[in-house]
Amino acid sequence: MAVVATVLIAALYVAAAALIDAFAARRVLWEVDQRLSNRLSVVASLPDPLAKTIPDDVGTDGAPVYVWRVSPAGSLLPLTDGAPRLPDTATDSASGPLSVVLPGGAAYRVTARRFRGGLLLAAQDLAGPSHIEGVLLAGELVLGPVLLLAVFGGVLVIGLRAAAPAESARRRLQELTADASHELRTPLTVIEAEIELARSGAPDPAADREALDHVARESRRLKAIVQDLLWLARFDAAPRRPAPVLLDVGAVAADAAYRFDAVAASRGITIETDAAPAPLLAPAEWLDRLVGTLVDNACRYAPDGGRVRVATGVRDGRSVLCVEDDGPGVPPDERPRLFDRFHRASEVPGGAGLGLAIADAVVRSTGGRWRVDTSALGGARFQVSWRRPARGGPDGPSPQQRATSAPSSSRSRRLSATPPP
Repeated sequence: MAVVATVLIAALYVAAAALIDAFAARRVLWEVDQRLSNRLSVVASLPDPLAKTIPDDVGTDGAPVYVWRVSPAGSLLPLTDGAPRLPDTATDSASGPLSVVLPGGAAYRVTARRFRGGLLLAAQDLAGPSHIEGVLLAGELVLGPVLLLAVFGGVLVIGLRAAAPAESARRRLQELTADASHELRTPLTVIEAEIELARSGAPDPAADREALDHVARESRRLKAIVQDLLWLARFDAAPRRPAPVLLDVGAVAADAAYRFDAVAASRGITIETDAAPAPLLAPAEWLDRLVGTLVDNACRYAPDGGRVRVATGVRDGRSVLCVEDDGPGVPPDERPRLFDRFHRASEVPGGAGLGLAIADAVVRSTGGRWRVDTSALGGARFQVSWRRPARGGPDGPSPQQRATSAPSSSRSRRLSATPPP
């Protein structure tokens, strides 16, 4: 692209330079012709114009203007001192100004004027105008390569910067395809192996039941991966996003914590909620998906008998959601890639690395800001904050939302009293 652009600019530059040079040359000759014509007018107005003592006329460029008269026999008789010998073709200037070349190679511009049945000729050396044209051409030759080099470098830098997102997207697409293939192949391999094992052995109800359990588990995992991929694909390609509504992040967080109580209870995990009112304008489905993903992620990485804390509120004019656990946490070197699709920061089973990618898509689309660091509980701390909407009001959630959050808080207190297994 840089080479093609440079070639096009070079062609335009050459064309423009040629036009400028042609215009400059014509302009210089026109000025010389005007000067010669004016000189002839002055000479014709002298008391004795045919005398050989006509004063010299030297222009600003230092080139003198010489004057001749043409005798009836066609001879050129100089009227100014130092006038060179012009060729006989100089008389052709009677039909219009022309340029002639002397035997020594010098070029002169000649103009004629009829006077008393004959001609008066005026001529000027074109060395000065030729020098001006040479300087202009030299400047163009020097400026041209510099300009083309600058254009090439500029287009190259712009092209590389413009192509960087596309190249990055291409690499990410390749990585996504490879990772998706790997994640989808794993459960399919397990399902195929279980089916082949069940078909190859003697009928055994217990073994067949176990094989079917494995197939069902891997099928659920496969379905979850496909659903997450479908959600991300629809999210990326959707021309219209759901209309945002006024929500209370605290009520949504309390409801999500309540939904995961059974999962947490199976491992003796305590879910603590502090669902203070936090208004937000966002699609309800997106916010529910975000909170559910963070709570599910915290429960997955918290150890047996561990703790998960879900808190919401308003701080510094921003609605805040915070989910933390006492698990292994997220190493600092893993945080830059934490939200990449299919990227997993640990080997804890149960996920495909799409949950946080979905959460990040929701946060970015709703104008939120992430903060991932170490929790006071010792594990990971995921905090999202949004600018508080103007219509949020200080009154907090509606009575219906408070009713929604109440069961979760009660359930959390019961879990807190249950000793770890």
